[in-house]
Amino acid sequence: MRDLGPEKPRSLAGSLLVAHPSMLDPNFRRAVLFISAHDPDDGAIGVIINRPLDKSVSDLVTETPPQNLADVPVFFGGPVGNDQLMLAAFEWHKGEGLKLNQQALTDVFDVAGDPPAVRAFLGYAGWSAGQLETEMKQKAWIVQKPSRAALKFERLSRLWFDIMNKLGPWYRMLAAAPDDPSLN
Repeated sequence: MRDLGPEKPRSLAGSLLVAHPSMLDPNFRRAVLFISAHDPDDGAIGVIINRPLDKSVSDLVTETPPQNLADVPVFFGGPVGNDQLMLAAFEWHKGEGLKLNQQALTDVFDVAGDPPAVRAFLGYAGWSAGQLETEMKQKAWIVQKPSRAALKFERLSRLWFDIMNKLGPWYRMLAAAPDDPSLN
């Protein structure tokens, strides 16, 4: 048999990265991220989807946004470029799961069927080549397949806790621990 060399790690694009309960970095503590692009040789990019800012696009822009975008909710997307507002339309593709819509955002409201979940993000999360793989080996993240419920606006602020509860009693216990154990 011939040796095909080391197996290339699979892409995490389209996955949710859930911060392990032991994650102390305040940028990612109890965060759930959607990974929009990932290649072990190039790095990864994603946005935190469970940190709503109680603001809409119209609250943050100086010009009048297109009518359908004025009330789009804004989230803290990550520590990189957090002075920039980025719009994203999430859609479900049969057999492929959750994807970012590739068409112009002004057209996403005209699609038939399920309307996309449009969100605005201040900033994003980015990893250089190999950085995310190193963090995965350190068990900093738990990879989850997204569900339709993951984008329901009313559930987003509790999404991390909901995922921890579904992972079993050990994660449920870790999730319930206070940030500062000395206060227990």
